Amino acid sequence: MGTRTVCLTNRPGVIAWASVVGQKEKDGPYGGQFDVVIPNELNGKQSFEAAERSILETAVKLCAQHAGCTLGDVQMLLAGDLLNQIISAGFAARNLEIPFYGLYGACSTMSESLSIGSMIADGGFADRLICSTCSHFCTAERQYRAPLELGNQRTPTAQWTVTGSGAVMLSGGPAAQQAKIVATHATCGKVLDLGIADQNNMGAAMAPAAADTIEAHFRDTQRGFDDFDLVVTGDLGHLGRDLLIELLEQKGIAVQEDKLFDCGCQIFSPSQDTHCGGSGCGCAASMLCAHILPRLASGELRRVYFMATGALLSPTSTMQGESIPGVAHAIVLEHREA
Repeated sequence: MGTRTVCLTNRPGVIAWASVVGQKEKDGPYGGQFDVVIPNELNGKQSFEAAERSILETAVKLCAQHAGCTLGDVQMLLAGDLLNQIISAGFAARNLEIPFYGLYGACSTMSESLSIGSMIADGGFADRLICSTCSHFCTAERQYRAPLELGNQRTPTAQWTVTGSGAVMLSGGPAAQQAKIVATHATCGKVLDLGIADQNNMGAAMAPAAADTIEAHFRDTQRGFDDFDLVVTGDLGHLGRDLLIELLEQKGIAVQEDKLFDCGCQIFSPSQDTHCGGSGCGCAASMLCAHILPRLASGELRRVYFMATGALLSPTSTMQGESIPGVAHAIVLEHREA
C-alpha cells in the first residue's frame, strides 16, 4: 500500500507471548503484569551477558509453552539485541536449537522482527515462528557508555536500559484461525539522522525516524489517530515523546496525546529516578507482551499501532565522532472476534 506499507492479506495470528524482566522493572507501575521476574542482575550466571541471553531463552521457552507446543515445533526464531554481533540472541539460539535469523535494529528490533515475521507467516512460509529480543542494563552501560564500577553521573537526558525480554509467536497456519490477535499491516522505517551526537540523548536521535514512519503509515493507509485505540512507541522517553509530538504537528498530523503510549515513559515510575525513562530492546518487547497484547486479546483494545524505535550507534562510531541515526518500524495489531 502506498510506498512503504505492506497489507498482510492473510492476517497472520498472534498465538502466544511471554515477558521476562528484572527487579527494577518489577518495581515499576506494571510490575505485576510480567510473566517472570529474575532475582537479580546476574540471574545465577557468571556474567551480565550470560544473564541477558538467559532471559531471552526463558521468554522464548515460555512463549512456546503458552502456545502449547515444544521448541521443536517452532520453525524459525527471529531475534536480536543491542550487543556487538547480537551475541545474546545468537548464543540463545545456539542453546534453543531453533532455526535462527539474527536481526539488528537496535531498540527497534521487536517491531522489526514482528514485521518480518508477519510477512513470512502471511506468505505461508512458516506455521509457527517466534519474534523476540532482549536487553540488560548492565551490558548496555558497559558497551555504550561506561562500566557501572566507574559510578559516572547520569545526564538529565539519559534513559535507563530495561533489563527484559519479550517473545511473540506468530502463525500463518491452522493455529492462526483461533488467534484473538492478528497482524494486518507493517510499515518499514527509513534511517534518518538530524545530527544528534550525544549518546545520552537517545530520545532526540530516534524521534525524527518515529515521526517519519507514523507519517508514512498514515499516508499509505489513509488513517490517523482516530483509527487506533493506541499508538505505541518503543522507548522515546519523556524528551523523545515531546519531540515526536512537535515533529508530527509540524507535518500537519493532529496528535491525540491520550492515545500516544510510549513504553519508555511508562515502564518506570518517576520515583525510580530513571531521568528520561526506559530504553533498550527489552523495553518495548516486555511492555508489548505484558500490557498491550493481553488487552488486545481481551478486546479491551481493538486496534494498536506498535512502533519500536532504534538508535543506530556503536562504540566505534561514537569514538569516531559520528552522529546517531535513528530508525523505526511499525506493525498494526488488531483484535479478532471469535
